[in-house]
Amino acid sequence: MTGNVWGYRETSGRLQGVDLSGFKVEAVDGGIGKVDKHSDEAGSAYIVVDTGPWIFGKEVLLPAGTVSRIDVDEERIYIDRTKEQIKNAPEFHRDTHLEDAGYHDELTAYYRVGDAFGGRPL
Repeated sequence: MTGNVWGYRETSGRLQGVDLSGFKVEAVDGGIGKVDKHSDEAGSAYIVVDTGPWIFGKEVLLPAGTVSRIDVDEERIYIDRTKEQIKNAPEFHRDTHLEDAGYHDELTAYYRVGDAFGGRPL
């Protein structure tokens, strides 16, 4: 893996131009919601997941590097994190996340913690 949590892995199956909005999102231990928004911007790709009732309607931003696989036919995105790891991620602020470099850095540090990969950092 590279150290960039903000880019899709070559093995994820990400196809340029495919709208991921509405795709269901699966953590390693079950469903967490659906994609509300996504960005393929180079060096800053991510998905925003609407968790619905799972964590009281909270939205979470997941860097593209957390995506292990995308199944376009089933409209599912598989994340290599547990529900608990996602639930404990830094809080997402829809109105300021793009302008807040500190938030970007906080997410980078949080998702680089290697425990989801058995000690292998992203």
